[in-house]
Amino acid sequence: MSLTSNMYPSPLSPNWTHALYLARTFVSQLNITEKSNIVTGTYHATTLDGEFMNCIGNISPIPRLNFTGICLNDGPAAVARQDLFSLFSSGVTLAATWDRDLVYQSYWALGEEFREKGTHVALGPVAGPLGRHPLGGRNWEGFSLDPYLTGHLMTASITGMQSLGVQTSSKHFIGNEQETQRTNSRLPDGTNIDAVSANIDDRTLHELYLWPFADALRAGTTSIMCSYNRINGTYACENPHLLNDILKGELGFQGYVVSDWFATHSGYPAANAGLDMDMPGYVSQSAIYTGETYFGPYFISSIQAGNMTEDILDEMVTRIMTPYFLLNQYSDYPTTDPSQTYVLANMYGYDFGDQIPARDVRANHSSLIRRLGSAGTVLLKNTNNILPLSKPLNIGVFGNSAPDPTDGFSWPLDVPTNGFDIGTLDIGGGSGSARHTTLVSPLAALRNRAATSGARIQYLTNNALLSTSSFGSIYPTPEICLVFLKTFSSEGVDRESYPLDWNSTLVVNNVASFCHGNTIVVTHSSGINTLPFAQNPNVSAILLAHYPGEESGDSIVDILFGDVNPSGKLAYTIPIHETDMHIPIVNLSNSEVQTKGANAWQSNFTEGLAIDYRGFEMKNVTPLYEFGYGLSYTTFNLTSSPSIQNLINQSVTARPDPLSPILPGGNADLYTPLFTLTTSVKNTGNRTGATVLQMYISLPEQSTPEGTPKKVLRGFEKVEMEGGEEKGVAFSVQRRDVSYWDTVLGDWVVPEGEIGVMVGFSVKDLRARVGVVVR
Repeated sequence: MSLTSNMYPSPLSPNWTHALYLARTFVSQLNITEKSNIVTGTYHATTLDGEFMNCIGNISPIPRLNFTGICLNDGPAAVARQDLFSLFSSGVTLAATWDRDLVYQSYWALGEEFREKGTHVALGPVAGPLGRHPLGGRNWEGFSLDPYLTGHLMTASITGMQSLGVQTSSKHFIGNEQETQRTNSRLPDGTNIDAVSANIDDRTLHELYLWPFADALRAGTTSIMCSYNRINGTYACENPHLLNDILKGELGFQGYVVSDWFATHSGYPAANAGLDMDMPGYVSQSAIYTGETYFGPYFISSIQAGNMTEDILDEMVTRIMTPYFLLNQYSDYPTTDPSQTYVLANMYGYDFGDQIPARDVRANHSSLIRRLGSAGTVLLKNTNNILPLSKPLNIGVFGNSAPDPTDGFSWPLDVPTNGFDIGTLDIGGGSGSARHTTLVSPLAALRNRAATSGARIQYLTNNALLSTSSFGSIYPTPEICLVFLKTFSSEGVDRESYPLDWNSTLVVNNVASFCHGNTIVVTHSSGINTLPFAQNPNVSAILLAHYPGEESGDSIVDILFGDVNPSGKLAYTIPIHETDMHIPIVNLSNSEVQTKGANAWQSNFTEGLAIDYRGFEMKNVTPLYEFGYGLSYTTFNLTSSPSIQNLINQSVTARPDPLSPILPGGNADLYTPLFTLTTSVKNTGNRTGATVLQMYISLPEQSTPEGTPKKVLRGFEKVEMEGGEEKGVAFSVQRRDVSYWDTVLGDWVVPEGEIGVMVGFSVKDLRARVGVVVR
């Protein structure tokens, strides 16, 4: 069913109507071949100036209409596979900041670089994977396991980047929660084995995995990237219920759906199901050289045969072109950087002759990246206030994530599961990774710091030696021992274990024993690890620096020496035991696959809503460090009891008003504010610092279905204060925030009874509670 005639202005994009008019006018001038080309990617196109189109995804220009084509490039942390660009903090790091404004600034600067490189569509930000599997290979690209937090950071990311006129492609829609068998494969005899099917019930789908995508739509994201996997048995990129009924119908999405690369499995069936753009435009990697495609000229014969209508094709092109006009990409937009062709060729071992200098787009973004890295660092432990460091004169630096990478500044595309051995890790692997123009390692930053203070730096960064307690080269024993550890994570493969890589637990215990305490551990990781050394009395402090980007060293040194007060908070839960939260990744043996056949791979989301802190609380499991936790060099407290102000004069209906318009994000009534909560917080210490005040909501047990979490995050504010300063904080609560998805009604429902509203500094550290009845 075509939805083109129902397109309407997005409430956050007042120019949508005009852009839609321009798009329809443009489409009316196209012949059917040109329309088919606009919905089909290619690696064999040239720009209007005759240069080779060199983006990760390309839509061909149409010279007679002065259409420049569309360039799509990987993110989300950098303009990937280029030169002279900045490498920003990853999603897992940004989530730990809990800072909407800082995330906005990050994506604004990132958008500036994408634009100056001539990229029309940045492939990001990431709302899927949400992080259901703690060992998921791509978790680091996204934000948080909590859909509310992720949704707000999606909003900040999208508005930041699109304010620069760069389109966002929010991904991966949906259920792409494991890398293992994420796409189809073939047995040696040629038998096709389908991708893993993420089997998700309707309530879980709406309350967890769709939630941040709805926020992305409200923020105006111009495209949605459908994922490789199947959803309830049907491939995401040809799933009519998912794309037409839910995304374009229930959620009112007016932009276009683009496939992940080679995630398309059919032609007109995928188009009829709601896929608008096929990337990169070929049925397989080998077809890049033969030109075989599911879309393109195939659509002409499909229309002639009556398998699809030209109206469907017109809608696809209109959806693609409306954002192009909306963001004025047709007027004075920078051309693509021609050096990308040579960078890509060099990465894959080809020689294209004379190299072309790259366009430098870095500006002063390194200072912002340094702030991001510090703000996304979480202080877990600080025994006897060992941090911040005073002025140690003998510093020991240990661990293989401290120095410059010995294998260079570009992670190869075939990095093994545990990554490279010696060298700091500031970003994960796969298409979301990037080359480095520059990288400041922790060891380099510490040396620079020591040069100004007269301190001595001794180091040993070979984990193989550290695992055998080979400290003979270190003398005298350092006053402070810093241990830098890492966990590599990458697209295409899931992690194999929970502890940090490279014998890290043994390394920590050996260093802590050698240094007689005063040991500080810093981790560079994709997220959730077990930390067996956390209870070691000789480990005085633990800092999670995540994947901080190119200013990795400077950002952590700022924390260590107190130039920056740590304010990061956990956007996930750290378990005591891996079994406390382990949701196994489906991983079948060859014999199992051969026995079960093409439909062998099934991932049943039977835990429902019980992931991360929701699951811990529902199962009464105590974590090592809870969601929302993070220490500071100062202290904070609530200074007033929370108060509720109702914003409506009568009891609300159970369901949203069916007469309210369906706007991007869903029924407009879902976003009606119902009440506000106000309170105040004070910095009770002497240092300037920031905290995150968090609000959680508990729905009444007697009027909600089984499986409802005990509490869920429904508000957060990052508040910075000088020592002794006090500030007021207000939270707005919308209808959606206090609703659950009723699978019988197929709608959101506000339950009857008292709703509990709690505020504090983590999911476990809640300082006050009030009750409110809205129905």
